[in-house]
Amino acid sequence: MTNELINAFSIIKSKKWVDLTHSFDKDSPHFFMFDPANFKTLFDYQDGFFAQQFTFPGQYGTHIDAPCHFVPNTRYLHELELKELVLPLIVIDQSERANIDANFSFSKDDILEFEEKYGEIEAGTFVALRTDWSKRWPSQEAMDNKNEEGQNQIPGWGLDALKFLFEERKVKAIGHETFDTDPAKEFHKNNALLGEYYILEQDTYQIELMTNLDQLPTRGAVIFNIVAKPNNASGFPVRSFAILP
Repeated sequence: MTNELINAFSIIKSKKWVDLTHSFDKDSPHFFMFDPANFKTLFDYQDGFFAQQFTFPGQYGTHIDAPCHFVPNTRYLHELELKELVLPLIVIDQSERANIDANFSFSKDDILEFEEKYGEIEAGTFVALRTDWSKRWPSQEAMDNKNEEGQNQIPGWGLDALKFLFEERKVKAIGHETFDTDPAKEFHKNNALLGEYYILEQDTYQIELMTNLDQLPTRGAVIFNIVAKPNNASGFPVRSFAILP
């Protein structure tokens, strides 16, 4: 009798796999309130084996934010279910716009315009906002993109777009190539990351600092967000990848 799971795996292995994750070290771009990562060698081959100690914030490099990152009394990282971490993937390309206007806020109207061309966004999907901001990696200066007043100029999700996606389209999770969910101008205006709080308040997760979204189709791929399982963590570096149709 043919094993359906093995057959499905053979098909999956034959497809193109795309890594959506930056490698990182002490010199990698990171949120300004965090210290750089520190990798320390504990034992070298002269000791008989090579072992290291790693010190970094949970939100470092390409990473996953659990609900408790912003919202009290919600789930920790280890409480996310495996099936939540593997989802159909939709990529919304706003890279040309980001190149022209680094301060844009992706809106509900932008989603409706996207759907006119590509069809309605399905429930239970992972929606990634492509800005090609990841091409600025590994330069902290380029990722921050500060103006003459020293304020970051970085695009992001508008709160109306997020509410539409989760409340009307019933998507499961989102991701982006920047440090934060919110556009930098909205953070400066509100002195708060309202979009990020909203996402995590939905008892779900997001992936930040993604890369290689330019190698993905608009829809049809599947995203895997593979992450370690520390107890009671608010987030952790993640190995996200996509399998193309």
